Amino acid sequence: MDQTPWALYDELIAGIPTEVLVRDYCLGISWSYVEAESGMGVSYTCRGGAKKPTDPRIFTGLPLREMAALAKSWRFEEATLGIAAMNAWYGRRELTDALGAVYDELEELPDGSIRKMDAFEVMRPRIEATPDAKVVVVGHFPHVDRIAEYAQLTVLERNCRDGLDCPDPACEYVLPQADYAFITGVTLENKTAPRLLQLARDAVVTMVGPSVVMAPALLQAGVERAAGSIVADPERARWAVKSGGGMSFGSALQMTVVEA
Repeated sequence: MDQTPWALYDELIAGIPTEVLVRDYCLGISWSYVEAESGMGVSYTCRGGAKKPTDPRIFTGLPLREMAALAKSWRFEEATLGIAAMNAWYGRRELTDALGAVYDELEELPDGSIRKMDAFEVMRPRIEATPDAKVVVVGHFPHVDRIAEYAQLTVLERNCRDGLDCPDPACEYVLPQADYAFITGVTLENKTAPRLLQLARDAVVTMVGPSVVMAPALLQAGVERAAGSIVADPERARWAVKSGGGMSFGSALQMTVVEA
């Protein structure tokens, strides 16, 4: 990747054709979506950042590439829509198929069940085979404490929750020592992704979550496994965003993995 932190974003934005237009979008409480002529993309809603005025443009009918450029905004709500716009282009079966994507089954599971393509469980045999493996997880994911059963675990979280968590500035100290790193896709929204990938360059890196942009540029930037999702049912995804409810894997979204 180019030495400038914006290189990854610029490449992702440039890869979207100028003629594809935005049809609809919504910044939701927990999730957000952008629907374009190419399809729908979602992202986790990231809040905070710069307290600058909101971009006044109404993006409906404008080029999707223009909306994707919001990913560079320091107002994280705008960046959320920018990443969702990128996913409206890159999160399409015809593109992910070309990258050799593997898809989870479209079925609902009981609460608390672990999906077959859970990013952490998929990597578990490889981690267990590494003596004294050091694992760093950026973002406090559900059930992340399971990793502590078979590896040395550090969780980086902006708002520490329990004894496993370290404040996110600890990334400068622990990521260079990691054997395996799991990085939330929300780091693309808050702009920490380029630095985190640089720090984790000696680790096996998996980027996790619906905000992950499954594009070649991300794999070339140091991500070995992009464990994201594609929108399987736009109506369900739209309802989840607008109702403020949970985003269902197995119906609204389909877990998808591409590897470098």
